[in-house]
Amino acid sequence: MKIMITGGSGFVGTYLSEFLLDKEHTVIAVSTSPISRLTGHKNFKYFPADTTQEGSWQNELEDINAVINLAGRNIFKFWTKRYKAQINDSRILTTRNLVNALPEKPEKSENKEIIFLSTSAAGYYGDRADEMLYENTTPGDDFLAKVCLDWEKEALLAEKKGARVALMRFGVVLGKNGGALAKMIPAFKLFVGGPIGTGKHWFPWIHINDLLSAITFILENNDIKGPVNLGAPDPVRNHDLAKALGSVLKRPSFMPAPAFMIKFFMGELGKTLLNSQRMIPDKLVKNGFEFEFPEICNALRDLQKI
Repeated sequence: MKIMITGGSGFVGTYLSEFLLDKEHTVIAVSTSPISRLTGHKNFKYFPADTTQEGSWQNELEDINAVINLAGRNIFKFWTKRYKAQINDSRILTTRNLVNALPEKPEKSENKEIIFLSTSAAGYYGDRADEMLYENTTPGDDFLAKVCLDWEKEALLAEKKGARVALMRFGVVLGKNGGALAKMIPAFKLFVGGPIGTGKHWFPWIHINDLLSAITFILENNDIKGPVNLGAPDPVRNHDLAKALGSVLKRPSFMPAPAFMIKFFMGELGKTLLNSQRMIPDKLVKNGFEFEFPEICNALRDLQKI
C-alpha cells in the first residue's frame, strides 16, 4: 500500500511509519518538523508542511491507497484561548484539507477504494463516571468532546469521495521514548508519584504495540468503518494505574496530586485530566482483534526500560 500519514513525525506517527515500512508499505509522512529521522529509507518520503494550510503536500493524495490522519496540537499544555483555537484548528483544518484533496469518487469498474483512518480520542465521551463507553455511546459536552465531534464530522465527509472511513478514538498511548509515560515516570523515580485527585476516575489506555497492530487490522478489514475505540479491553482506575506503575518501577505510589491543585495550576486542562472514561474496544473485539497487552501490569513491565 501507498499510505500518507499526517502528524508523521510525532510520537505515534514515527512508530507507525517504522511499523508500516517493516511491512513493506510505502509511507509518505507529512508533519511540521523540518526533518524526519526516517529520511533515507527507500520506501519513505517526508514533507515538512503545515497541514492546516493548503499546499503542494496535497498533490501526494492523487495516487494513494490509504490516509492515516494523526495531526493535531499536543493537548498537554496550558489552555489559553489562543491555544484552544490551535488545538481545534490543527485537527479540523488538517482533516478538511485532506478530504478536499482526495481524488473524486472512482467509477465502480475501477474498484479502487481509498481507506481514510482519522484519529479521534476517548475525550469524545467527556466525563462519564463508571459508565461503560462503547462506539455507539453519545458524546460528551466539554471542549475536547466538541473538538472530537467536529473532527469526526470532517473525516466522515471523505465517504462522499468513496472512501472507507474509520474514526480511531485513541485511549492514552503507552510507549517508550515519549507519550504519557515520559511525563509520568520522572515523578515516580523521584518518589513523588501517585494518583491524581481521588484516583477513582477511569483511565483508557493502550500499549503502543497494540495500537499499531489495531491500525493495520483496520486497514486490512474492509468491514470496519465508523467509530472504533482504540483502548485496551481492561481500562483501569487512575489509582490502579499509579499502583501498577509504582510496582513496576519499584517506587512508592501514594503521593496523590490533589484535584484542587491540578485545577488551579492547569486550569481547564486540569479538569479534563480528572475526567472518567471507561472506554471499551467493542468493535475491535467483535471483529476478532486480539490484544497482545490487555492488562496494565504486563503492559508496563514490557515498557519498563524507558
